[in-house]
Amino acid sequence: MTTTPAIPDIDALRSALQARFPLICMETHEEPRAAALLEKLAQEGDLPLYTWSIADGLIQQNFRYGGAGPRDGFQTVEGWKPQHTAQTDPSANARRREIEDTIELQEALHFIDKEGPPGLYLLFDPHHFLEQGAVQRLLREVAFAHHDRARTLVMIGPRLELPAEIARHALFHELALPDIARIRKIFQEELELFATSREGRKVGGEQAIANRLVQQLAGLCEEDVRRLLRLSIRDDALITERDLQRVMDAKRNMQAQSALEVEYVNGDMASVGGMPNLKHWLQLRAASFCGDADGLPTPRGVLLLGVQGGGKSLAARTIAASWKVPLARLDVGSLYDKYHGETERNLRAALAAAEALSPCVLWIDEIEKAMAQGSAESDGGVGRRVLGTLLTWMAERASRVFIAATANDVRALPAELLRKGRFDEIFFVDLPDEATRHDIFRIHLTRRQQDPQAFDLARLATASQGFTGAEIEQAVIAATFEAHAQKRPLDDTLLLTEIGRTRPLSVLMAEQVQALRQWATERAVMA
Repeated sequence: MTTTPAIPDIDALRSALQARFPLICMETHEEPRAAALLEKLAQEGDLPLYTWSIADGLIQQNFRYGGAGPRDGFQTVEGWKPQHTAQTDPSANARRREIEDTIELQEALHFIDKEGPPGLYLLFDPHHFLEQGAVQRLLREVAFAHHDRARTLVMIGPRLELPAEIARHALFHELALPDIARIRKIFQEELELFATSREGRKVGGEQAIANRLVQQLAGLCEEDVRRLLRLSIRDDALITERDLQRVMDAKRNMQAQSALEVEYVNGDMASVGGMPNLKHWLQLRAASFCGDADGLPTPRGVLLLGVQGGGKSLAARTIAASWKVPLARLDVGSLYDKYHGETERNLRAALAAAEALSPCVLWIDEIEKAMAQGSAESDGGVGRRVLGTLLTWMAERASRVFIAATANDVRALPAELLRKGRFDEIFFVDLPDEATRHDIFRIHLTRRQQDPQAFDLARLATASQGFTGAEIEQAVIAATFEAHAQKRPLDDTLLLTEIGRTRPLSVLMAEQVQALRQWATERAVMA
């Protein structure tokens, strides 16, 4: 499937200037990169460039000579560097004109409105002052006069929420996260930079670990990618498992509020008992998802319904392992925030990070807890907005992100999520039949260094009628502990005793399980 490439940041901003938007809002933590992009555009258009911050007030920058250009070869903007820096041109600071009495944003906007020439005006962290009535009025004055004097205000900050009367004049632009190809290019730039530095050494290590490192950096901005790559390269000139773990820890700290967790899962679908239809379905689509089948559409996702403990989560995780792509787990609990609009913002950020990780499997465990239907009164409408955000993304995404969603209670899911087209297929993971239970016992005994042939698997499978895969696993674990306590080998007797002690969910919740199985008989494909 051909996908439309994303418009580069520089082209998107250039188009916004040509379209004469009076206000441009850039939500980003990469302030230097955003400023460099706009400095480049100012140079192209021969425009005056002003910057404002609460620390320095309004300053007219000479973009040809001023600015804080890249040092030691670190960080450029799409191959462009300022012509001079303060280090190479001592007179650079003298060419910057400070506008007096503009420390407060209101004062700076008053100057722009009354005296400012056409040009670019970068306002750093203006969100602290946007609730002031005078600031709002001055922003509108500048916007209204834009057709006469093209003074473009560019607001740059990590969080920007404009009042409605201001937002209608603005274009919002988020700096794109680097995709895997861009991260590889940054990695190569950092390797070359290190090789030409004072150390003058080439970086060693295993290519497989380097590839995993690149994948792990997906979802971060370019500045963070470069910092973590330098952290890995410059300590010992080796890329090792230790570097990978350190980067994973650093990323976890950087994204402490992120709802996306990236994992790399080993194994294949053979480690999952039963589910022949699901395994066959995935096998047919593996080549298409991995980009090895021209002309075939990219699979978009599956919804796995079923009894708790039936192996849905294991199957979802193993899809990523069998296709040899990262597993991105969406932590639904981390999405929700007490502040208005932040929950939806968190979801959009998580989905953007998943797209940057493409190709990957996005695992949404127990999706009904995030998308369950509820009244606007109970949660202020957050659940409905989250659902709307997810449905829009599912319909419009072009990236290779395969959704593996699991659910225990189908009745809690909204109809919009279940209709055809949201997922390629809806599979029902039923209680394992006797042959599947036989296979599950074999898998779990093998995992615990037991010889399956030393056990009567057929008898164990018959005795565990109504058990889920998780209950079979726990029976094996409990019997193993009993064998250790009695200082004897694990055998059929211990396993059968433990099976006899267990009351499976199909007995404890018989009515609910039966109702779910009856619903799925006519509405889903048996896994």
